Amino acid sequence: MSKQFDVIVIGGGPGGYIAAIRAAQLGKNVACVDEWKNAKGGPAPGGTCTNVGCIPSKALLQSSEHFEQANHHFADHGITVKGVAMDVAKMVARKDKVVTQNNDGILYLFKKNKVSFHHGRASFVKAVEAGYEIKVTGAADETLVGQQIIVATGSNARALPGAPFDEEHILSNDGALRMGAVPKKLGLIGSGVIGLEMGSVWRRLGAEVTILEALPIFLGAVDEQIAKEARKAFDKQGLKVELGVKVGDIKTSKKGVSVAWTNAKGEAQTLEVDKLIVSIGRVPNTIGLNAEAVGLQLDERGAIVVDADCKTNLPGVWAVGDVVRGPMLAHKAEEEGVAVAERIAGQHGHVNFNTVPWVIYTNPEIAWVGRTEQQLKADGVAYKAGTFPFLANGRARALGDTTGMVKFLADAKTDEILGVHIVGPMASELISEAVVAMEFKASAEDIARICHAHPSLSEATKEAALAVDKRTLNF
Repeated sequence: MSKQFDVIVIGGGPGGYIAAIRAAQLGKNVACVDEWKNAKGGPAPGGTCTNVGCIPSKALLQSSEHFEQANHHFADHGITVKGVAMDVAKMVARKDKVVTQNNDGILYLFKKNKVSFHHGRASFVKAVEAGYEIKVTGAADETLVGQQIIVATGSNARALPGAPFDEEHILSNDGALRMGAVPKKLGLIGSGVIGLEMGSVWRRLGAEVTILEALPIFLGAVDEQIAKEARKAFDKQGLKVELGVKVGDIKTSKKGVSVAWTNAKGEAQTLEVDKLIVSIGRVPNTIGLNAEAVGLQLDERGAIVVDADCKTNLPGVWAVGDVVRGPMLAHKAEEEGVAVAERIAGQHGHVNFNTVPWVIYTNPEIAWVGRTEQQLKADGVAYKAGTFPFLANGRARALGDTTGMVKFLADAKTDEILGVHIVGPMASELISEAVVAMEFKASAEDIARICHAHPSLSEATKEAALAVDKRTLNF
């Protein structure tokens, strides 16, 4: 006999597990189905983000940052360290422990909120009077029936045509996080978030890193001034980035990987590396969902078609996160998950795409919210800009990390904040003030008038807001 639920969530990533918890908080009888497995075959909820994405990459970035500090920067503080060595196996083991702690944390939250967790792959069977019949294929197959279904199946790494991932020589984000040793030469195709973050990790540990990017500009989605500042820092670190590249044949052998490519001038080149990470974007994951069984509409990319409220073409079926339109970001998925759970409960969930922050966890970190200067110009919006360098910030000097700046863009007439862009220390944390300000329709003057702690990095935010009106106090 099938088990009946008010809400069934398919997928236990950031969008799915958060949706399940919020629906349970609102009094619904909820099940969440997720198939991720740990090394022992047990459940590992958290999706790509927890298992092979956001969380493990930050763990490796932190470890590699410590290693670089000990090797190159401790001496500036009067600390003498000799014989610094990196135990890659231990670093990876620590990363795995962090992942497991997050997996276990989600299982605990399910138990705390009385969410019924089912370990296996979920697929649609048919529409029934009570909603939809869902088959769970796992250690023990079972059938569930849900009145409302939330699909949160995430995305998969996009492979290059003719160069499938083998996770030994040609790596996705998964393989990039599991390398057991530092490669002498590492190649990356794609200079997006994953490419830059993984390139940074292994460059710090001693790899010679070359990034091949098809676009003629660096970090095209980032404000141009901020991207140029970041590029200067990466060049100084020895991270080699080639733009305007056309990738040709990719061949693997026992020695490694050979990539034929053409540079921006049309000159034929060959890149010989030990490992190649391919990070050219991600594709919605609807494989095995059996969408056709119930007539669930997909677009040409394989994404589930939804409206502004995350409703699909089927009554009672919703979809959130990477599997639908919009930015493929864990926190965007979480917000959609909460909003859908609240809509199911008769409330008015809300997600504002204009205030979704973006972060690249390199060194320097890059973070932004709202529109870039080039977007404002293209839209014909009259604006004012203000910048403040971390070089003039007391806390940044004390940290010994003065690379970068904070940049404000405000409406020329109303002074409303239209975008904030940061490259520099702790940009990922500093950006939240800008998100709050924009959500409340604040002006640059509002931030300029707020008292910020001294000395703090956040003072650079205040000073950039002052710079909009050309009245910085410390620069």
